[in-house]
Amino acid sequence: MSEGGNDLKAKAGGAYRVLARKYRPADFTSLIGQEPMVRTLTNAFSSGRIAQAWMLTGVRGVGKTTTARILARALNYKTAEIDQPSVDLSVPGEHCQAIMEGRHVDVIEMDAASHTGIDDIREIIEQVRYAPVSARYKVYIIDEVHMLSTQAFNGLLKTLEEPPPHVKFIFATTEIRKVPITILSRCQRFDLRRVDAGVLTDHLRKIAALEDVAVEDEALAMVARAAEGSVRDSLSIFDQAIAHGGGGVTAEAVRMMLGLGDRGRVIDLFEHLMKGDAAAALTEFRAQYDTGADPATVLTDLAEFNHLVTRLKFIPSAASDASLTESERQRGLAFSQSLSVRVLSRAWQMLLKGIPEVQGSNRPVSAGEMVLIRIAHAATLPTLDEALKTLDGMTLQPSGNGGGRPSLGGAAPQSGNGTSAVAQSHMPQGPSGSPTMRLVQGGTQAVPAAVPTMPEVDTVPINSLADIADLADKHRDMTLKVLVRRCVRLVKVEPGRLDVNLTSEAPKTLLGDLTVKLKAWTGRNWLVSLSREEGGQTISEIEASKRENAILDARSDPTVAAILAKFPGAKIIDVRIPDAPEVEAEGTELPPGAVGDDDDDDLF
Repeated sequence: MSEGGNDLKAKAGGAYRVLARKYRPADFTSLIGQEPMVRTLTNAFSSGRIAQAWMLTGVRGVGKTTTARILARALNYKTAEIDQPSVDLSVPGEHCQAIMEGRHVDVIEMDAASHTGIDDIREIIEQVRYAPVSARYKVYIIDEVHMLSTQAFNGLLKTLEEPPPHVKFIFATTEIRKVPITILSRCQRFDLRRVDAGVLTDHLRKIAALEDVAVEDEALAMVARAAEGSVRDSLSIFDQAIAHGGGGVTAEAVRMMLGLGDRGRVIDLFEHLMKGDAAAALTEFRAQYDTGADPATVLTDLAEFNHLVTRLKFIPSAASDASLTESERQRGLAFSQSLSVRVLSRAWQMLLKGIPEVQGSNRPVSAGEMVLIRIAHAATLPTLDEALKTLDGMTLQPSGNGGGRPSLGGAAPQSGNGTSAVAQSHMPQGPSGSPTMRLVQGGTQAVPAAVPTMPEVDTVPINSLADIADLADKHRDMTLKVLVRRCVRLVKVEPGRLDVNLTSEAPKTLLGDLTVKLKAWTGRNWLVSLSREEGGQTISEIEASKRENAILDARSDPTVAAILAKFPGAKIIDVRIPDAPEVEAEGTELPPGAVGDDDDDDLF
């Protein structure tokens, strides 16, 4: 829906409005991709449980400011028949037009990027005391709220916690982590999601029909992918594509405009790489570069297609995505059935490493070609598990000098020139007495070498939280040691399994960090899970309890009580009991200040 009502076409003769403004949603029904938020608001309005403040967060272009205006319109909705907040905005109300155009006197929009100080917030605090002029609520929309200064946030706290009944706050931000938790705790938070590429494609197709623009489906898919989940970005790119194509939008025009490679040719390049045909891959890469494709973009498209093939291997139904071309759909499914996950993962890692190399190189074409050569060369190499299976299937056949030579299925392995790859006679023995070897190609001879056996890591017994804290101390991980002592309550511990409960200040990554560290330190896999049971006390709580008990015992001691009475205002701050009995048993003299020393002054 266009801003201001149901009219989707600009008035004849009027100033041109870009598509992002012309088709800006004006109610919740036209807000695409945010169904969970719309459902929550609908239930809240129908039950009368309307919050006093909202926090809208998400990436650029997903509709934060638009949602804020629609929400302000819903709060102040009024028609001849309805005079209450409503999410059903099908019939424009008295205040709807002015609110959606950003000119209503009772809906105040402020950009926190240019109004960051405490003085701007003081002005709001002074104004909230006054009732709205004409609407039901006075609504403050503060965009990019994370830009406010610390003083401004602090000044807003009290008003935000207890606002007048006629005031509502709506905040929007792209950096939710920069907003203080004290502000977040006083708001109802909505995370606006990136819009799926398929949904964007359908949305763009509807707009193309309304604009009477002929557009190819492949071009829409390119625009939707380039937008990366942002509705505003997709409309801006589509607007540019219409101007670039002179009224019509073709895939070739969008490809040239965005500097993209032909998706079909990218798939051809992927096929050459997976076959290990470096010459054909380099020829195709150079041809794409000559037609205007950026080398880094070609590699990025390769990585995206590599990811698509890997995803189709596990989720074949993903081929129905509307943003995929027919070539991507059919050939992607074929590749997913013929390529192993290990090969795809290896190509993915090499592309991830190669893309920044190309982007940072002063010779991007040469850098891109070197990346492709590495991938094509690695495509024909066996993975680690395949090499180990090959070695496991080898048997030693006796040779004339009493040694042996490796054989796979009874035949000697052939080298590149057709001659047998013969192993030397002295074969190292594995733990079970069977020969172990690795084959190193050297011309026409395969030279055996001992396969190094990995030493087993001694498992470290874990019976308590103290054992984990001691391990962290031993490995000098002071951060994890402090977190274990302060934030972890033990529920149950078994070999390889740890059930715990966490305190409120525990970081969200603590369980994952424990899992990784315990495996590295003990040499075995650990399952660390969060239990609903309360568990025992933390190490810090146990130590604090012992300290309190020791102080209480000290207070009851007659000597200590006499000292406290002698010195008014004195108090016990700590009690330390060294390991004195063993020292005394050996007749060793105690150090000054220890328990048993005659100097009472040193007890505190």
